[in-house]
Amino acid sequence: MTHRLLSSLVIICIVMGACSSRATEESAIRRGDVAFAQRDYEEALAEYRLAVRQGAADPSITGRVAHTYAMMGRVDDAGAYYLETSSKEDSFADQAVSDLMRLALDAKGNNDRFAMATAVEIALQLRPGLGVGDMSLPLAQHYFENGEYGRAIPFYQSAMADATDSVPEIVFEIAQAYEEIGDCDHALIGFERFREMVRPWERGEVDWYIGTCAFSLARDLRSSPVVGEQDLERALELVDRIVEVGEPRNIQAQAWFEKGEILGQMGACEEAMEAYEQVRYVDQPGPLLDRALRRYDEIRFGRGLEDFPEERCR
Repeated sequence: MTHRLLSSLVIICIVMGACSSRATEESAIRRGDVAFAQRDYEEALAEYRLAVRQGAADPSITGRVAHTYAMMGRVDDAGAYYLETSSKEDSFADQAVSDLMRLALDAKGNNDRFAMATAVEIALQLRPGLGVGDMSLPLAQHYFENGEYGRAIPFYQSAMADATDSVPEIVFEIAQAYEEIGDCDHALIGFERFREMVRPWERGEVDWYIGTCAFSLARDLRSSPVVGEQDLERALELVDRIVEVGEPRNIQAQAWFEKGEILGQMGACEEAMEAYEQVRYVDQPGPLLDRALRRYDEIRFGRGLEDFPEERCR
């Protein structure tokens, strides 16, 4: 009898405790809502978090926490809670994106690009493909300045698509971003475009980039397992461009040598000899000049041509 009475009392206590917990939880939420309505966000946050600690499982509670953090301008915390809430209930994603984009715009107005980027990144996790409006350019420049070139490029592209006129500096930054990720094909297009937009005395830096990218692309074409005539013609165009812009100066001799190699493979022997001969005028005595003169003699006298690429100038 005593044992059954004790068991009953334990069950009653458990039930009453659960009811008490739920009542406390609901009270915390109500107090939080009142504080929020009064714009006392610190107090509202404390009450909502109390409800969460007491086991509130309803996504609307963590949603309240996220929204309160957003109203307080705390991007990281708002984002973390919105990600958690939206993973449980997707309908909260719209509110999350609205709050996060507002925070991003506020951060943009305060010139806080880090907070702006953080807010946009989380919003894009929730709604991939979301447009960012006039934040495209500052986002691109934020990533560019922090060395995240791959992330910068899509925002640069979006900014350029929305712009009525191309700004030379932006065109140059886009080209640099491509060059940094190793995409010299797109980079070269951008550098050439920038070069056309500026005055001749402003081309020194971009000519260096043009020459560097052109040399890299020409080398890649010639080192392919199978090199066709079109590849050789494109490689020739690239080394010609290096010579035309005259930059970088320290690879001009190599450019002339590469030109000789390409022309030799194409069977243009006289032109190949002329290219090899140019190496002597732009390079100091050394291994490269020796190779160039040896190639010149091989074509001129027909000796040692068994080592010449494809023996096209025999």
